[in-house]
Amino acid sequence: MTPEEIIKDFQSFSDWEDRFYYLLDMADELPEMDEADKTDDNRLFGCQSRVWLKSELLPTNPPVLHFTGDSDAQLVRGLVAIVINVCNGLTPQAVLDFDIAGFFKALDLERQLTRTRATGLASMVKRIKEIAGSYEALGSSR
Repeated sequence: MTPEEIIKDFQSFSDWEDRFYYLLDMADELPEMDEADKTDDNRLFGCQSRVWLKSELLPTNPPVLHFTGDSDAQLVRGLVAIVINVCNGLTPQAVLDFDIAGFFKALDLERQLTRTRATGLASMVKRIKEIAGSYEALGSSR
């Protein structure tokens, strides 16, 4: 799904409960992450729930990022699914250029999330940008 499609879906819901169930549906649609990938190297710290995020740079032309992820909390798993949906298939530079924080503000989720969930979401966004920056730096040094 594109960011625009996700924003449109969220804006079509009149209340938080509908958005909550949409997040749970997104969580259910997230492909299972291999248990072997649930390592401390892939774990995001700063989240109340356990969250894992694995990345790889696919050797396409141009190379694009592919993320897999998971969480032990269903709501957070839905947030992970949204991040993965909007970032998969983008070049590292496109991820760096994408205003993920602004995207989540457009979804109007922050005021519905607990402080710890909002902090975890910010950690996830920060990690995605760090990963993209690392790949971009590797690409530009070739």
